[in-house]
Amino acid sequence: MPDILTLYVDDELIVANKPAGLPTLPDGYDKTAPYLGGELSAQYGRVWIVHRLDKDTSGAIVVARSAGAHRALNLQFDAHTVAKIYHALVLGVPDWDERTIDLALRPDGDRRHRTVIDSQRGKAASTHVRVLERFAEYTLIEARLETGRTHQIRAHLAAIGYPLVSDALYGTLRGANAGQPDVGDNRRMVEGISRVALHSRSIAFEHPTTKARLQFEASYPEDFDAALKDLRFR
Repeated sequence: MPDILTLYVDDELIVANKPAGLPTLPDGYDKTAPYLGGELSAQYGRVWIVHRLDKDTSGAIVVARSAGAHRALNLQFDAHTVAKIYHALVLGVPDWDERTIDLALRPDGDRRHRTVIDSQRGKAASTHVRVLERFAEYTLIEARLETGRTHQIRAHLAAIGYPLVSDALYGTLRGANAGQPDVGDNRRMVEGISRVALHSRSIAFEHPTTKARLQFEASYPEDFDAALKDLRFR
């Protein structure tokens, strides 16, 4: 398992760069499998999980070291004052530079337990996306979340025709954009990355005690960096 890079630590919280493949919480089937909370607890003592990143998602995550910090950080997440930026590699090359995706989402909405677009029974969800770099068939996208629904970025980008690279769950959905490549082609993998190509690039929030506004950026892990280098070389 790759090492967890600690970006910041004090008596109230830890900001870590989570490696891909490490779940945030214990595995429901294998209680002995490593997970972020357990690894940090072994090093720093008891921690409280504030928010989650999917097992295959790498990058910046904040964890509380006290019950008070946990409550204060949870309030910020509930109030949507925590700024989270993700970087995603997607299939397809959009002809827009920026857009906002406002599509209601319903988790566990089909037989594959995916989050689906559902204007009737779904909850409001908003994702701001911006093109960072275009390649021949792929694009590096920045995604800023206004809401924090399950699999929001993956579901939203797939819905508009740009599924994430190596996303076996959402990569087979057909997007709404006419003229885009068949997203079934998303089974092709970019050299260097074989997991969902999503990285939590940065996180900003108010310190629960000092009230200072803090911002942290998580460097790309080796596989994400290798994928970008491969695409640039092509």
